[in-house]
Amino acid sequence: MTSTSLPDSLIATLPGSSYTDPQIFAQEQERIFETMWFCVARASELAKPGAFRTVDVGRESILVTRARDNSIRAYFNVCRHRGAKLCTEETGEVKRAFQCPYHAWTYDLNGKLVAAPNLTKMPDVGRTEYGLVSVAVREWLGYVWVCLAENPPSFEEDVIGEVVARLGDVESIERYGIENLSVGKRIVYDVKANWKLIIENFMECYHCATIHPELTEVLPEFADGYAAQYYVGHGAEFGEEVQGFTVDGSEGLDRIPGVAEDQDRRYYAITVRPQVFINLVPDHVIFHRMYPVSVDRTIVECDWLYLPHVVESGKDVSRSVELFHRVNQQDFDACERTQPGMSSRMYAKGGVLVPSEHHIGAFHDWVNERLGTPQG
Repeated sequence: MTSTSLPDSLIATLPGSSYTDPQIFAQEQERIFETMWFCVARASELAKPGAFRTVDVGRESILVTRARDNSIRAYFNVCRHRGAKLCTEETGEVKRAFQCPYHAWTYDLNGKLVAAPNLTKMPDVGRTEYGLVSVAVREWLGYVWVCLAENPPSFEEDVIGEVVARLGDVESIERYGIENLSVGKRIVYDVKANWKLIIENFMECYHCATIHPELTEVLPEFADGYAAQYYVGHGAEFGEEVQGFTVDGSEGLDRIPGVAEDQDRRYYAITVRPQVFINLVPDHVIFHRMYPVSVDRTIVECDWLYLPHVVESGKDVSRSVELFHRVNQQDFDACERTQPGMSSRMYAKGGVLVPSEHHIGAFHDWVNERLGTPQG
């Protein structure tokens, strides 16, 4: 079936191989994850100088830390001597420096080579020249974003611009003060599905009436099949009897003070390509980060963010967490059910998108453009 033979109501998806071919995934690592701004950590995780986290970005291991001047730094997690992985733990803390466990080459928090066996006998070895190779870093919304490209694209256009395209302006997200919120809960999901299936699922609500009974109780318009992301600036309104964005529609927690009146009792969803989902409701923010591991496996890290006093006081956040935790489980189960079908001969040329999903076609066009894949 080709796109020209489809009725007007349907448009074609990507072919099945786009979700199963390791070579295509390798191209995505090189041309998408390693060239774009990629969200790697909550800045508060790096609470003091020497705190670090290691994250795989595309094919590279990246070391993110806080330097002595309190700035966030990021480096390729590779020793300059013989290429050993400098930090093997996912998180941790060092006092003053990172030392390679192989030959003890040692680097300070600014990446400078400060010590190595017999280094004083090698005066021609530049301490900066042979220091760790740095990676571009930005902080926004209380998260750390890195870019591996030698000449990173504009953060304002590629990241903040995605939010503006969805909400209409940047002020609409700034009102939530996300950088000042605290993590009330984090859940990490290991999803046996291609990263694009997860994005496509998050972008549409054609499936909502089928698999999200709790969500459609809170957001009745979702039962009609059109996701909030289908419209610029639109937030899905809570049902009349719903008090809060909770699993049973009961009252939520303290409302974020900056939220505007026209944002109250509404849910907004934003996709920031290639791997971030942001969900906004009046009393909390749900922030997803995807880490594509292989062509058919994706780690998703999900934070529930609340006002600091809500978290510090030990208030029960379980009802609000449970709502989107169930949504996540339902979505990821659907993606895992879909992944095997991508290998079917029946799906070799792909499937179709109905009108309420047509905006996913723009995502497919974007993927093809990034990979240099001929379209049409």
